[in-house]
This record gives sequence, structure tokens and C-alpha cells, in this order.
Amino acid sequence: MTSGEGIQIPSRLPLLLTHEGVLLPGSTVRFSVDSPRNMHLVSQRLLKGTSLKSTIIGVIPNTRDPEHDTDDLPTLHKIGTAGIAVQVVGSNWPKPHYTLLITGLCRLSVSSLLKERPFVLAEVKQLDKLEQYTTPATKGVTAEDGELSQKFYQAAVQLLGMLDMSVPVVAKFRRLLDSLPRETLPDVVASMIRTSNKEKLQVLDAVTLEERFKKALPMLTRQIEGLKLLQKTRKMSPDNEKRVLSVRKGGVFPGRQFNLEEEDEDDDGDYTAVLERKVHGANMPEAALRVCLKELKRLKKMPQSMPEYALTRNYLDLMVELPWSKSTKDCLDIRAARTLLDNDHYAMDKLKRRVLEYLAVRQMKTSLKGPILCFVGPPGVGKTSVGRSIARTLGREFHRIALGGVCDQSDIRGHRRTYVGSMPGRIINGLKAVGVNNPVFLLDEVDKLGKSLQGDPAAALLEVLDPEQNHSFTDHYLNVAFDLSQVLFIATANSTATIPPALLDRMEVLQVPGYTQEEKVEIAHRHLIPNQLEQHGLTPQQLHIPQDTTQDIISRYTQEAGVRSLERKIGAICRAVAVKVAEGYMPKTSETLKSENSMQQGDKAAPPEMPIVIDHIALKDILGPPLFEMEVSEHLTLPGVAVGLAWTPLGGEIMFVEASRMEGEGQLTLTGQLGDVMKESAHLAISWLRANAKTYQLTNTVGAPDPLEGTDIHLHFPAGAVTKDGPSAGVTIVTCLASLFSGRLVRSDVAMTGEITLRGLVLPVGGIKDKALAAHRAGVKRVILPKRNEKDLEELPANVRADLDFVTATNLDEVLNASFDGGFPATTNTCSHTQLTSKL
Repeated sequence: MTSGEGIQIPSRLPLLLTHEGVLLPGSTVRFSVDSPRNMHLVSQRLLKGTSLKSTIIGVIPNTRDPEHDTDDLPTLHKIGTAGIAVQVVGSNWPKPHYTLLITGLCRLSVSSLLKERPFVLAEVKQLDKLEQYTTPATKGVTAEDGELSQKFYQAAVQLLGMLDMSVPVVAKFRRLLDSLPRETLPDVVASMIRTSNKEKLQVLDAVTLEERFKKALPMLTRQIEGLKLLQKTRKMSPDNEKRVLSVRKGGVFPGRQFNLEEEDEDDDGDYTAVLERKVHGANMPEAALRVCLKELKRLKKMPQSMPEYALTRNYLDLMVELPWSKSTKDCLDIRAARTLLDNDHYAMDKLKRRVLEYLAVRQMKTSLKGPILCFVGPPGVGKTSVGRSIARTLGREFHRIALGGVCDQSDIRGHRRTYVGSMPGRIINGLKAVGVNNPVFLLDEVDKLGKSLQGDPAAALLEVLDPEQNHSFTDHYLNVAFDLSQVLFIATANSTATIPPALLDRMEVLQVPGYTQEEKVEIAHRHLIPNQLEQHGLTPQQLHIPQDTTQDIISRYTQEAGVRSLERKIGAICRAVAVKVAEGYMPKTSETLKSENSMQQGDKAAPPEMPIVIDHIALKDILGPPLFEMEVSEHLTLPGVAVGLAWTPLGGEIMFVEASRMEGEGQLTLTGQLGDVMKESAHLAISWLRANAKTYQLTNTVGAPDPLEGTDIHLHFPAGAVTKDGPSAGVTIVTCLASLFSGRLVRSDVAMTGEITLRGLVLPVGGIKDKALAAHRAGVKRVILPKRNEKDLEELPANVRADLDFVTATNLDEVLNASFDGGFPATTNTCSHTQLTSKL
């Protein structure tokens, strides 16, 4: 940096392009850096540099906002400032950025650009001498220094005389003014007094000292006249004096330890003015407007160095960005909505009908509050995608909020601003993201909310999902009410059992059961296969999956209520075909064998014959042996086995119940991870069979009238690692034990469900539709269910009702007669007893 002519800056410098504030020689300014070019400069030059030279950069004013940083470099200002970075601070909130504290050294001009990416590097020419900052300073400014410089010095002294010298910052500035060289006076004073960025640019462009004094003197005079006018209107107070000048710590001049800067900078003043216009233009409610104006008033009086300054500024930025009155216009064309829903989703008639009902009512009444729906069903049936389709149908913005595992109420209501790192909740953040006040909000996995010491998020949702309260939802961070009544909330869940009753009461529950095999085939060929072909770069001319193959995949490789596993299997087929197409593999058929024989060695392999058709042989080669080959009839080869129907959050399933007996003392053993309710059902079944053993001719191995006399019974529910509970297995346990004691086989095509009582009544249970679909998938032909569940059969698809023989029962006698070929042995007295039991 030294030469025969004096101290010199490097001839090549990286350039920091700024749009907020102007750095003058002798002043220190704090810059926020978030544009790609400036971020690369900090990370690759300032943070990795090890010498003092690596911290010297050029600061060039830039009129273009760095948020619009593109490949095209904006027009650079002709003159900039060489500065030294004395502090670098990084942060990731609200977005990744660096804050630089830079002290100006001297003026420079850009001779040529050496590169523009990843940051700007330029050949520069130094315009000021740095010796003026390192040579001993003369005391004050004398008459021989020139009339103009003397006049400027006297005006600066006059400004200090109008301020209270008891204020420490004013006294310190007085001492520094007496020790400053005259060459630095225009730059330092112009950076301290209230001036606009345009005026600072005029001082920066003044290369000669005389021109610099001429540009800065009117600004200083204007400041003096303003203080004189202020003194005439009211008495000067120390608070006002503090706002005029301030000293910021940490600045470094070469050879001196001082740094002067106006605390309420001009760029901050410009920002507060813009922010005030945004506050008035946000069209927010009166209560929110009062809060914003109060915070804005505090912000204007607050030094930037205070930690609360950034918090208040972020709060006001959020308030003006919220869509207080911005909304989208609903598309109320019911015919177009029906077409769009049918194109996006197959089946799901109940959900589609509910959306069309909402649109019809919106046509009648425009001020209708948004409904709060809850889609409950097994995974993979399209609950989330239906919510996205509803948003498209209405022409609204869509935002998904994942609630699985959330255990802090602050995620919903936000943090209070008194906490470090406070931020608004997910509801307010979602509104800020979509930019309108009537979006479609999808609250995904609402049944998987947790609870912890930080509160109960399910309780926090009570206000959000209550139509009578959410018009004035108050986030802890905002601390003002926001109207959520126009938001269409859609929650999804696999089960309502884990949703608190108070929260469930606020939502309109719509059941989304699993698909039938026919529906899955349609969904696969309408949506899944085309999507997978597109994702894997294939076309229908390259791969063809017949419907028979799709049915094999559904029945032999997947057993689920939804279609996620089916989509994964189709993706596996597409990947296997993509490998063959990429390798140019020819399927070995009689025709291709002839073409292979005619190919010369070294020639490129012929492309595969298109399209590649996936048959049952290719399916086994790609997906392996079938995963679900065993038929229900293969389990029912011995007495003591029956098939039940169970409901799980993943959909309906068939459940086998096995029983065996051996010599013993009449003990009952239960295995299979059973819950208390299911254990009680087993004891009920044993007690009822013992009470009616003579009627049904049930004996033990030695012919005793009590089936348990000298006999131990072992009941087992396979899949022992899976916890099982619920009352619906009662009829299955009775049938299993009746088969064991009578030595007769249960029909191989029968599955059943229902709760029992000690008197032999069959009580209704839930999940009938899912259970019936599970029986249909398993190939069962007859389903026994409680008489009072007959109304639930109306929800089943027509093809399922046609394929299955439903037998409704009011008592166990009817269950046993339907479970065994030829009925179950019963006497006339038994029939009379059963009828009497039913009447009771």
C-alpha cells in the first residue's frame, strides 16, 4: 500500500454494490448485504482473507435494488469509496444476510471491470491522498487555509454552540472537531448532519477540496437555520440534541480511534417514511393501524444500535405485508367446478358434493363464512390432494400446514415479542406467504398433534377453527386481531380417536374410505400410470400396462386402502423398463431372436420392440414373487379358526382368530397383543358358550357337558407384534370357539364383525365401509354384521354390494347359523330361548 508518492490502496478491489446509504471518506456506515454478488464477496473475500489488504473493498452506490440482482450488471456510479471492513456479522433470520461495518478511507474511480461473477472485481484509481489521515493534524483551521475552509469551520463551531455541551456525544464531537484535519471536515460533517442520499452523492462526487466545501457548506447552514427555528418554537431539550448527533463505537481511522455518524441516518429516515406510507396504504383495521403508528413513532426515536430496533422494524414489516383486505374472487361456476374435480379425482362423491354445495350457497350469499372440514380416512386415499384441487376449483391460493408432531402452542399462536427470536405462528406466516385473506388452508395430520410443557396446540386451534371466534384471531406476536372467517380450513386425519372432543366438535367430519379394486384400476390408468411415465421420461408408445396386470398388482402385491403402494409398484416397473430402453435391450421373442441372429458382432444392440407390454411373467421378474398369495380358505382347514374384520387408521383389514384346546384345569390363555376390551370380549364369549353348551351340543374331549371341564383353551390372534383392541371381535371369537367345541369347520368364504353381550345380543360397531372393502379385497363372499349396521351399507359402491352377500344378525344364533354350512345344531327350545332373549 506504500509507494514513493505516498500511501496507496490496491489497484484491484472487489466492489460492494449498495443501494441504502452512501459511504463518505472518514465516516463509518453499517450495510445489510443479501444480494448474491455481495454475499459471495463477503464469504469468499472478507471471511477467508487473512491480511489487512483483504479487508479493503470498494463501495459503489447502486440505484438498483439487490433483490433484483440479475446477470446484467447495473450501471455503476462513477465515483465510489475505498473502505475497510471492521466488522462482519451473519444471520439467517428473517433470511440469510450479512451486516458489514465499513469505514471509508478515500475516493476512487472505476477504470475497468475485470469480472462480474461471483462478485464484481475492478481496476480502480485512487482520487484522494491517504496522508491527510495519518499526518499530525493542525489545531483547528487558520486564516491561511483559505476563506472558504475557515468559514466552514466557523459554521461547524456555531452548530456545536447551539447544542448542550453537557451531552457526552456533543462534547466528544467538539474535541474531535478541534483535532480533525481540514481536508476531512466536509466529508465527516456531511455524514453526521441530516442530509439525503442525493446530497451525500454530491459531496462524494466533489473531487477537489474547494468543490467539496461548496457542496457541504449549504447543508451545514441549513442545519443551523433549522435549529434556530426550533429554538424559537420551543425550548431545546437534551432528547432532541441526542437525536441530532451521535457517536457509534467501533469505527477506525488509519492512525486514529474515532468514528462519527448520525444515529438516525438518512437512509433510515427514508425507510421510515416509506414504511409510514405502507402502513397507511395497507388498509388495516383501526386497532391495528393505531398499534403500527405507535410502533413507528417509537422506531423513529430509537437508535439503530439498540436490539429492539430490529425487532420493531421486523414487526412493522410483517404488519404491512399481511393481507388485511386483499382477497381473491371465487370461481362460482358449478359446472366448471364439477368438471375440474372429476378430472382431478376419481370417486370421492361425498367430498365433491360438499364442495359444490358450498359453491351453490356462495352464489346465494356472498358473505358466507368459510366452512371448516375434516377429511378422515386411511393414508393414500387423496385427502391432501383433494384439498389442493378444491383450491384450484375455487380459484383460491393454497397453503399446507403440517401439524404432525407439533407439540408447542406457539407454532399456532406465535411467540410474544418479549422473547428472543420470537416469530408469528404458522397461521399468520401462511397468510403472509399466500398474500390474500381467503386462501384454502390444509391442516395436515391434525390427529397427530402432541402436547408438552410448551402448551397444547390442539387447544390453540380451538380459536382458529371456531367460526364464532376466528373473525378476531389474535396471534401472540401481532397482539392485534386478524379476521380468519374467510379462510377455508380443511383438516386431514387418519382417525378421530386421538382428536380432542372439543376440537372435533368444531369441524364437519367427512369420511374418506378406501378404494375398491375397480376404483384403483381406474385411478391407476387415469392418473398414476401417466404421472409415473412422465416422471421417468417414458411415453405410452414405450410402455403399456394392461388392466389385467394392474389388477394383479393390486391384489397380489398390495393390500391397502389407498394407492401409495400401487404407485410405488408402478414406479418400479417404469424404472425397470427405463433401464431396458436405455440399454437398447430387445425382448427375447421368436421375432427378435431372428433379428439377433442377423446382427453382426460389434454392432449396436437393436432398440426394444415398442411398446413393452407388462404381462404376468414380466411382472414377476420386476416385482418378484407375489406378496399376498395365501387365500382365506387356506387358513380354515381345521376347526377352531374364524375370520373377523377389523378397522385400523390404515383402513379395514381381515383378522384371523385361532383356538386350540388341551387337557388342563379350565384355564383361558390369550395371546396376540390384545387390549383390555378384546380380552373382555373373549371372556364374554366363553361364558356365553358355557351357558348354552347343552343347547348347542358343545362338549369337551371326554364328553362332559361343560366345554372347559378338564380342558385349557388357548386363543391366539396372529400378527402378534401388532396391538389389537376393540369390541368388534366378539362374534368372531364365539364362532371360533363354537367351531373348536363342535369340531366343525367355519365356512371358508365368511368374515364377520360385531360386539356381543352376555345375553347373546349382537351390537353395532363402526368402520363398516372400511371393513366391507377389506373383505372384498380378500376375496370373501359373505359378510356377517349387526342388524343395526345395515344402514351403513348404503355408502358402499354398487359393485361391492353386488359381489358380497351381507347377512345381518341381531343375536348369536343367527351368526352361528350363517357361519356354518347347513346351519348350527339348535333345538326348538333353543329357538324360543333366542327369540325371548332378543325381545329382552
